[in-house]
Amino acid sequence: MTLHVLEKLAATNPDCEIWFDSSPLVFASWKRQVLTNAPAEKRASWDEQLTRFFDRADVEKTGKMGFRGVTTNPPLLLQAIQDDPEFWMQEIRRIALEKPKAEVEEIYWDIYLDVVRRGAEMIRPVWDKSMGKYGLVSGQVDPRYVADFDKMLAQGLSLAVVTSNVMVKIPGSKEGYQVIEELTARGISTNNTTSFTVPQYVECMNAVSRGLERAKKAGIDLSRWRSVITHMSARLGNIGDLKAQAEARGIVLSGEEILLGEMAVLKRAYRYGKEKGHPSKMLQCSMRVTDGGPGQAASSWHIEKIAGGDFVYTCPPSYIEQLMKAEDRLPAFDAKAIDEDASPELIEKLRKIPYFRQAYDFDGMAPDEFKNFAAFVATAAEFAGATRKTVDFVARAIESARLNAA
Repeated sequence: MTLHVLEKLAATNPDCEIWFDSSPLVFASWKRQVLTNAPAEKRASWDEQLTRFFDRADVEKTGKMGFRGVTTNPPLLLQAIQDDPEFWMQEIRRIALEKPKAEVEEIYWDIYLDVVRRGAEMIRPVWDKSMGKYGLVSGQVDPRYVADFDKMLAQGLSLAVVTSNVMVKIPGSKEGYQVIEELTARGISTNNTTSFTVPQYVECMNAVSRGLERAKKAGIDLSRWRSVITHMSARLGNIGDLKAQAEARGIVLSGEEILLGEMAVLKRAYRYGKEKGHPSKMLQCSMRVTDGGPGQAASSWHIEKIAGGDFVYTCPPSYIEQLMKAEDRLPAFDAKAIDEDASPELIEKLRKIPYFRQAYDFDGMAPDEFKNFAAFVATAAEFAGATRKTVDFVARAIESARLNAA
């Protein structure tokens, strides 16, 4: 049996978890595509690896899978719809005819909840068998409302009742953390997304702690409650202001230095949580593979440099496939990598850049500033764009249904 790279990573810490960063609805078609394009000599082992990660028949029979959970976001939910557009067109048309007075946004939200529900139900047996420890699917509130407490809370509550194994995904804005406190106080599991910085992680931990205190006082059952805090690795160093601010100051940063800076931020937040004994688990996403091609060494520092930690790693299909293609050229994991620090010289160099200080220093930002942090702005805009595309897909289906019914 050949272990997948991510299975080897999970072996560095018994509490490490590998999650799937896409809807379970797309897994089967993606797996077929991977195996179709696989080198002949790899096809059998890749089939075994992907089957161990997720096999629906086995999930229904045993309540077990290699993935411990699933994360989704608006672009990923859009992909799930695009994976079977005719089915979803028919679903939208059906709802539009059942609700002739409903506006596009209302029907969009109905469809969004249905995509989340269908994905969650596919792995619900895992949640049942593990008593809520595994088998959660993250459903995200609308990224167009990252500063609207009331809207996010209402959507979060509606996501939480879709099915019992839904974890509500909330952005790392000041208002988002207020929502996380409210949901936690009701015993609802949360995933903090669009989070990149130590100040955000601290604010999330504080919000969760306040929510847990309220929940315990109210006698809320927390036996199946979970909290994860996301670190969007490569987005921190590559879509924000780090490079531009460095260049403006005459600071030359290599790709390796940017990667090490991203890991320094994550490790600082991770250690803070460990020192506090906080129940939230750090979730690593937006990882990248550096691969020079056949015959060349490959690496993925976003996982290699924190091996040995008890992280959740949520991995999109493209990343899982990249690791498979490079599996023979990646270095072995060092279970002590989590204990290694970036050099003081590198941290001193990076701290000359205001953007890095915002991310790394405990007082780098106040909560009011979170939604203006460059990586947050860019990511929220990307997610909002995918939401608008999904809304337009819904609008076109509604137009067709009502035109034909007229």
